[in-house]
Amino acid sequence: MFCVAPPELEATMNVTKGGLVLFSANSNSSCMELSKKIAEDVNTTIMELLIMVYACKTSCAKSVTGVIPYFPYSKQCKMRKRGSIVSKLLASMMCKAGLTHLITMDLHQKEIQGFFNIPVDNLRASPFLLQYIQEEIPDYRNAVIVAKSPASAKRAQSFAERLRLGIAVIHGEAQDAESDLVDGRHSPPMVRSAAAIHPSLEIPMLIPKEKPPITVVGDVGGRIAIIVDDIIDDVDSFLAAAETLKERGAYKIFVMATHGLLSSDAPRLIEESAIDEVVVTNTIPHEIQKLQCPKIKTVDISMILSEAIRRIHNGPCAFLTHSHLTAAGEESEHQL
Repeated sequence: MFCVAPPELEATMNVTKGGLVLFSANSNSSCMELSKKIAEDVNTTIMELLIMVYACKTSCAKSVTGVIPYFPYSKQCKMRKRGSIVSKLLASMMCKAGLTHLITMDLHQKEIQGFFNIPVDNLRASPFLLQYIQEEIPDYRNAVIVAKSPASAKRAQSFAERLRLGIAVIHGEAQDAESDLVDGRHSPPMVRSAAAIHPSLEIPMLIPKEKPPITVVGDVGGRIAIIVDDIIDDVDSFLAAAETLKERGAYKIFVMATHGLLSSDAPRLIEESAIDEVVVTNTIPHEIQKLQCPKIKTVDISMILSEAIRRIHNGPCAFLTHSHLTAAGEESEHQL
């Protein structure tokens, strides 16, 4: 049984061959559209998902698999000051409600999988984004993959290696929201003297960070700049990166991200910016944002979600790929 994260409590049940049941909601057309593509689900309220999972569990479902393309609160996956690790809380709630398997896509940190005591399939959207670059950007061979901060360098390197392109990293004065200044590692409070603890004990002070002026490590002059990240929500950092790249000579700027939250006035800011195109997947509905900003493009990833559901439901035999079947056939013919 598969619960596709839905918007309102009223839900549609689709029964397929082999006993697979797919639940989706009626109130959101975007959820219905993606669910239809998976069955022929998409992100919504956590509480409804928990209620649906618990309802399936108490109805004696053999297994309950949650399909959550965008895992909410994924950025809150480590301690910041005295805050809570919300991703861990969500994982515990889902497991307690009765979830037996989770399908998600591009978790902000892969370590989030360790918060669950059930199997987690963390799918990748990069093949779809790479395909878009190769097919929709005619002169992509003259492009350079850009990380808008050192924290995004690993993802940018992965894209660059697959496309056989160069890489550039923006480093500088913009404060990184995930720096170690806010993750609780400076606790207990910084004090020079610890005489209250012991007269002879002195705790060294943590030297504050001082960011240098913005620097682009890599050559972007006369080239297409493709900024890659996993989430695009507050676009300020992307706009600042685009302006920097323009100043360094990039003549086209693309932004590629798996999850397009695009909240608040992000569409308007993108439309007025130096960014030429923002490409996101449909893990989150953003039809309204696309109407407000023609620069926003969507890549459909329903195919990989439907394939993951099929393989989990059908068992290990479903993981025999076409290449394996072809190789087996060739071996049989050779033996004959």
